[in-house]
Amino acid sequence: MENKKDNPGVYIPPPLLYVTTFFVAVLLQKLLPLKKDFFYTAPSKIMGSTIIFIGLLFSFPALRQFFRTKNTLVTIKPSNSLQTTGIYSISRNPMYISLLLIYCGLSFVVGNWWNLILFPFIFLIVQEYVIKREEKYLNRRYGQQYLDYKAKVRRWV
Repeated sequence: MENKKDNPGVYIPPPLLYVTTFFVAVLLQKLLPLKKDFFYTAPSKIMGSTIIFIGLLFSFPALRQFFRTKNTLVTIKPSNSLQTTGIYSISRNPMYISLLLIYCGLSFVVGNWWNLILFPFIFLIVQEYVIKREEKYLNRRYGQQYLDYKAKVRRWV
């Protein structure tokens, strides 16, 4: 029997984690400035733009699929369906890949070493606080169906 109140228990929306980390890095740059010469170069802008574009390639199909299946993006609500096709057949977390790539790409475009220094921390926070909670929830919610999917498709890529 399905528990309609059960949810992943992720109370801080993942995009807010990225935005907060990004602005903490901006604040750190003001307090402890690091030389930014590299970021004023064409390679930095090209790299950043390319990384953002790749992030969007993950984001749009994932969001489109969520909206088509009327699944929720709100991490404190129960899911309506297990996503296993389309972009979700390549990665179990295309939206989080997208957010990581966009964060990283913006770091190159905006030009702040602190964003890149904090990158591993936001990666770990998302994996430990968000993804692992969601995985436990999906296991409770979908059982063997989720375990079969998890065995076939990697967490990241």
